[in-house]
Amino acid sequence: MKVVLKSIQDKLATIPALKYVDEDWGQLDDYSPHPPTQFPLALIDIGSLQYSDIGRDRTATPQNRQMATGTIVISIANLKLTNTSARAPQTQKNQAWAIWDIVESVHAELHGIVVGGSAGAMMRTAMRKVKRDDGIQEYEVTYTIGVSNV
Repeated sequence: MKVVLKSIQDKLATIPALKYVDEDWGQLDDYSPHPPTQFPLALIDIGSLQYSDIGRDRTATPQNRQMATGTIVISIANLKLTNTSARAPQTQKNQAWAIWDIVESVHAELHGIVVGGSAGAMMRTAMRKVKRDDGIQEYEVTYTIGVSNV
């Protein structure tokens, strides 16, 4: 999975709008009001993996081979310092809506790509808003991935 996470990080690092791209080790948890990051950001984590046995290969280590299907979660966050009220100045609204451009850029970089190793293509399967009370606007985008012969 190290190859998968590193490959995703390398892909996301090409998005100019992202100031911080890293594995999610809790940077947005319990650090309010000053998380150890820059904004906007993308954090990468393995949501879950389920393994199934596919047989034995006596030439490999370990000999028992498996397939895995699971999720990769990309947390995309930005400080939301302005609102998008209908009467707000347009430049203010543009700044407040910026996270959606980043979500789309992340999707354009990741959806359908093969991220290396024995992993298949990443396919977006879900997105959810994370409710926060600290001015950070956060969305989690979930991708499904398959890994063979592990």
